[in-house]
Amino acid sequence: MNTRFLKFIGFLINFISYFSPKYAAKLAIKLFSTPQKGRLDDEATQYLNTAVQEDVIHENISIKTYLWKGKKETILLAHGWESNTYRWKSLIEILKALDYTIIALDAPAHGASGGKLFNALFYSECIHTVAKKFKVHTLIGHSVGGTSTIFSQYNYQLESIKKIVILGAPADFVDVFKRYETMMGYNNRVSKAMEQYVLKAYNHLPEYYSAPDFIKEIDARVLAIHDKKDRIIPYIEGLKFKKNYEKVQFINTKGFGHGLKNETIYNYIVDFLNA
Repeated sequence: MNTRFLKFIGFLINFISYFSPKYAAKLAIKLFSTPQKGRLDDEATQYLNTAVQEDVIHENISIKTYLWKGKKETILLAHGWESNTYRWKSLIEILKALDYTIIALDAPAHGASGGKLFNALFYSECIHTVAKKFKVHTLIGHSVGGTSTIFSQYNYQLESIKKIVILGAPADFVDVFKRYETMMGYNNRVSKAMEQYVLKAYNHLPEYYSAPDFIKEIDARVLAIHDKKDRIIPYIEGLKFKKNYEKVQFINTKGFGHGLKNETIYNYIVDFLNA
């Protein structure tokens, strides 16, 4: 969607907020939670068909999983917003060569998984369901997939999880919401109503959901990588993981953007796995 169209939608939701802030917030959250799925091309489909595929059910939603079996520990890969498992192809090939077992999932409302709506909390539940089923040792998540892996381990404390890698991950809900509200041009009435919507739905205000804070309660070791030129999730978000906790190994890069698809990044991950 182009900027003018988003601002127009924001204007309409702002207008609605004068009559019903709750309904305006519902519309704003639904828009925020509805990804564009996109279609896999033939190359992506052929590659994913090299995996053993299985649909795992979580709360009546079918979650597509892809398994490449190895002899070493199991690593789970969780992609980010409007992406899918194929984004991991290069890393999967590296991990396969090292004989790790790899399990990847398409997030709800993404790829070949079911559902129409997505949020980091529901994604974290799906990650837990898959991680528990496949006895995962390491979680690797990109963008909101990284945040969701932290949420998942914080909430469920799965004993098999010993290491977590987060790549270009947003640190908390507050700044994510601020960026969304700025992009849409929402007024203060909509912003406040969104906060109350989250409180009613999840029993906590957005500021509760802080991945760096949650890490304090997680036993697993964490590697956080964030690029200084990330145009999607600002570098300052990554620094929130660095400044507070000794258990986080933080690496900054420059020039790899938000995607962090580069051999240098993969080498950092492999070194962390081997440590």
